[in-house]
Amino acid sequence: MTEFDTGLPSIKQLQAYVKDKQEVELKLVTDDLIVGKIMWQDSQCLCLLDHYDQPTLVWRQALVYLKPKS
Repeated sequence: MTEFDTGLPSIKQLQAYVKDKQEVELKLVTDDLIVGKIMWQDSQCLCLLDHYDQPTLVWRQALVYLKPKS
């Protein structure tokens, strides 16, 4: 199991998105684009809530990038 290091800048940034309920855009290795708000994260996954309040689990290894939606 991978250790979840909450001191890493990337983890802190994601936690700020969660706290601020910031809408983000996720690009996946499948070339899909997902938009929503991160509900939680752990060492393996993110849970993204879309515009229909539908939760989607995204494995970190599937991410190409994540950025705040402007």
